[in-house]
Amino acid sequence: MSARSPSAEARLPRVHRLANGVRVVCDPIPGWQTVALSVVAGRGARFEDEARSGWSHLLEHMVFKGAGGRSAREIVEVIEAEGGHINAATGYERTSYQVRALKGGLDLGSSVIADLLLRPTMDARDLAREKQVVGQEIAEAADTPDDLVFELAQEAAFAGHPLGRSILGTTGSIAVATPETLSAWRGALYAAPSLVISAAGAVDEDELLRLAERDFGAADGGGLAATPEPAAFTGGVRTIAKPLEQANVVLLLPAVGVHDPDYFTLRLLAEILGGGMASRLFQEAREKRGLAYTIDAYSETYADTGVLGVFAGCAAEDAAELAQVTVDEIRNLAEPVPEAELARAKAQLKGSMFMGREAALARAEQAAGQVLLFGRPLDPEVIAAEVDAVSAEQLAALTRRILEPRKAAVAVLGPKAALKSAETFLKAVGG
Repeated sequence: MSARSPSAEARLPRVHRLANGVRVVCDPIPGWQTVALSVVAGRGARFEDEARSGWSHLLEHMVFKGAGGRSAREIVEVIEAEGGHINAATGYERTSYQVRALKGGLDLGSSVIADLLLRPTMDARDLAREKQVVGQEIAEAADTPDDLVFELAQEAAFAGHPLGRSILGTTGSIAVATPETLSAWRGALYAAPSLVISAAGAVDEDELLRLAERDFGAADGGGLAATPEPAAFTGGVRTIAKPLEQANVVLLLPAVGVHDPDYFTLRLLAEILGGGMASRLFQEAREKRGLAYTIDAYSETYADTGVLGVFAGCAAEDAAELAQVTVDEIRNLAEPVPEAELARAKAQLKGSMFMGREAALARAEQAAGQVLLFGRPLDPEVIAAEVDAVSAEQLAALTRRILEPRKAAVAVLGPKAALKSAETFLKAVGG
């Protein structure tokens, strides 16, 4: 990322660090009547070994069963009684706990989240019940085609690596967790140096720092989960024949991570390929050929790697042609795109990024993620400048870089006739 200007220094939220390593970010928004608090641990499912697969997600469930002397019901009721909402999410590289509240609700929100992270009850009977709940969640994902196909694609892309395993884990891996082993995993996952407290909206910086010290100042500063092994895109095929009305297809190519200089180039590449109704795949595959009702391109990035992906829902007999069209359109991007098309993609990308900042929780989460990745919040104007600086030649060069390994991951779920699309895609990428 580029250096910040003096004016950027003045308007960006500052990062404070408690003695135990917890970082604090405050983003006040004048005139707002609500506040969002996000406490994010820079650890998630990627840090699990196979024996503990799904434990980070199971832990996120378990802390809501009781913490700080409150029951599961009381945790929710005390927040909702003040007009607030509480939630959490587990990802591969971070776990987030969030409270949205009316102005003045920061004190309670901070206290409750601190209880969840630092003082959960971890009752054995609750754990047994929650394993059943998570087991149902695993079963639901397996029964939902547009969930399962993405998990299959992830497994094909990163076989043998934590990024290739489901965040939910398996019924077998979560079955062996005990209150004691899960508590030990909590200590590794939520250790103080991995925590970022981020608040946006109707928040006062002095109050936030006081609450952070009160609620998180005594958090354990050691015992972090070990740094995970580097990820490598393996590529491969995962197919399941199932009598569905349409085929669900995910096509993945190896790409770059968030620290790569081509990060924004990748975002623009996905936008041009299949980010909207004017995109190449939408126009060619849907509007011109009628091959799919749904077709989207996207980029998924991690600290050290990423993927360029395409998802489509189509008739089984059209899946192979759609796979070939997808590769053809990607290959076409190895030549510089017209300036008008690039300008439109830049406008769309900047629009989505800035519109996403118009909610307090999104701003709090974004700031926390940036601190975890870069050590500081990033200036939106600098980000916009980075997007604007991408050239057509850089897009073409990244496309060639993505295609050069001749590797791909394909997942197809649907009627048997659709499964040959996997072979079509792999052959076209490797040709």
